[in-house]
Amino acid sequence: MRWAAAPLLILLLLTPILGANVAVNRVTEERVFIIQSKITYINPMNGTRIWNLTLEDRTIGMFMNNTWQTVYLLNHTYPLESIGTDSDGNPTATLKFPTLTLRPGENLSFTVAYQAISRPRQLPRISEEESLTVEDIPKSLREAYCGGEGPWLVDDPTLKELAYELKGNETRVLTIVKRFILWIDENIQYPLMAHEVPQYPNETYARRVGDCDDKAILLITLCRICGIPAYLQIGCIYLPQEDSRRTHWSGHVTVTLRRIGWHGWAVVYIPPWGWLPVDLTFVLGGLFNPLNAIRMGAVTLQRTIQYMNITRSDYVASSRRDREFIISNGFYMIVQDEMTEVEGWEPTAPVKPSIVEELWGIWVRWIAIAVGVSAAAVLAAALYIRRRGPESLQAPAESLINVAPPFHINPTKA
Repeated sequence: MRWAAAPLLILLLLTPILGANVAVNRVTEERVFIIQSKITYINPMNGTRIWNLTLEDRTIGMFMNNTWQTVYLLNHTYPLESIGTDSDGNPTATLKFPTLTLRPGENLSFTVAYQAISRPRQLPRISEEESLTVEDIPKSLREAYCGGEGPWLVDDPTLKELAYELKGNETRVLTIVKRFILWIDENIQYPLMAHEVPQYPNETYARRVGDCDDKAILLITLCRICGIPAYLQIGCIYLPQEDSRRTHWSGHVTVTLRRIGWHGWAVVYIPPWGWLPVDLTFVLGGLFNPLNAIRMGAVTLQRTIQYMNITRSDYVASSRRDREFIISNGFYMIVQDEMTEVEGWEPTAPVKPSIVEELWGIWVRWIAIAVGVSAAAVLAAALYIRRRGPESLQAPAESLINVAPPFHINPTKA
């Protein structure tokens, strides 16, 4: 996928994954994965337009770093031009392409590779009896994560009616979220064929069909309507048996996935425990107990690597614009994603002086001053997604690290 240049592609890559068919493999040691993506932009020989490559076309996303994972940038085809954050606070880097225009008959490819160190992960024990109320949620979080910017249609009258009806007179946050989970699981079916673009929550509600991120967006919207902070997170999952090639957008986008699947889930603030993942489609053991959506979702597995957060950008609209742009101009894209587990891992970080020099010469000196400050803002899939920047960003020698993102869980807490 275009790691930061096309929200549409992350959504194309959100693989239909069902927890019932996934073996539980919870280990107590670090697991290490290499994640590689090759992107090719093609202006065909019979094309009639010039493809002017934008800043977003040259931008790559950097996986988040927290107590569950550390991700290093291993290599990239072209040198780094700059580093920064998108409008949702996700760390990004911009590549220096040899050309900014593709004329008919021309193409451009680049490859980016990452090393992800995944640690054992646990969530706190939760129960409805111990849940605090909506009134116990900090005002600052409600202001930051309950707005209607992006795809969260909090002012839609039908969705408001649904949210308030399901909430009723309940005040405990966990119980309210549990009711939302149960309703979505019982009323929104998984599509027989994956969507080519994501849906707005009112569309998912009206159609009664939605995949992983569609269901998550609906849940997030219901939460925000009731004053419960929530956002979307996207990540990739190591799937040793996955080897697929699919075409999308009338054949203009070809995606090959090897041992990797992309997935989206909600992250909801539930006091007293804080930010918790809520997965509506990849749940080990299923949703016979709605709280399994929190306790047993994909992100609790070490094979899952958290990629990015979507807090306020309208990646649904961006995806649709991107699809129209690619098809109407007759351009093509080839996306090749691959994930490999490293056997016999020794816990030492890679060092590549050339990248150290690149990063040091750009932002590292300034960023190091802000290391102790956390982002207030928080999935892929990936993408022209426009996001809000965090309060700080740390850039070590081999990686761009989002310091203490909103979803930072202490793995030692049982």
